[in-house]
Amino acid sequence: MAMLSFERKYRVRGGTLIGGDLFDFWVGPFYVGFFGVTAVFCALLGSLLIFYDVSQSNAGMNVFAWSVNPPSIEYGLGLAPLDQGGTWQLVTILACGAFFSWVLREIEICRKLGIGWHVPIAYSFAVLAYVSLVVIRPLLLGAWGHGFPYGIMSHLDWVSNVGYQFLHFHYNPAHMLAVTFFFTTTMFLGLHAGVILGAVNPGKGETVKYGEHENAYFRDFICYSIGPYGIHRLGLFFALNAGFWSAVCIIISGPFWDKGWPYFFDFYLKTPAAIGNVAY
Repeated sequence: MAMLSFERKYRVRGGTLIGGDLFDFWVGPFYVGFFGVTAVFCALLGSLLIFYDVSQSNAGMNVFAWSVNPPSIEYGLGLAPLDQGGTWQLVTILACGAFFSWVLREIEICRKLGIGWHVPIAYSFAVLAYVSLVVIRPLLLGAWGHGFPYGIMSHLDWVSNVGYQFLHFHYNPAHMLAVTFFFTTTMFLGLHAGVILGAVNPGKGETVKYGEHENAYFRDFICYSIGPYGIHRLGLFFALNAGFWSAVCIIISGPFWDKGWPYFFDFYLKTPAAIGNVAY
């Protein structure tokens, strides 16, 4: 594939964390690097293990029944046989290897481009959300069996069952924050996208609008405009908080709070505002 003219500026040597020039190469428009190699290796081997485990089950070609399950709680934090959850453990190790490798590959790209680490840091919050489910929470609970299975329906069943274990999971305060940040991020960036489309796709006979028109729109609409750079920073801030609090909400469920989440708010009944005003 021919190199585009502007790529000459970015295809520079150096910036690697490991391997020096040995892995400092490209495949078409994609930078590889040492961590690109490890990411592909872990992803391919992990996928092959998933298909191997599925082939040993009775699920057949029903993809909704495919599932790689964690070991029984009885194994604790020990290694399990392949056919009793050991495959899940290997797949989890390889998945973490692939995700961490991708973060480090993104850091190498940032070093080459001479830009900040905003992209790998943002991606790391998504990795944190995964690791909190299959590594941090099982470690705190003392058994790998508390991780979620790798399957479509089995994963959804796991989410539902964990939710019911804590009665109403949406009463989890960290879950409340995560959902609020998720939806607010969508709203903010949806408003931003809408005004951009409205500015650059004017009606017939009208001229294309510019940044100041967008600022004026929001000043008229909500009395304030955070600006074109500010909206992206705000969106990033809310998105990172969504991922962070989603990790927190599952980590504290079990290791630090083992009752139904509605009972978490019983402290309110002992406050002066509630005493004598709330019926038990």
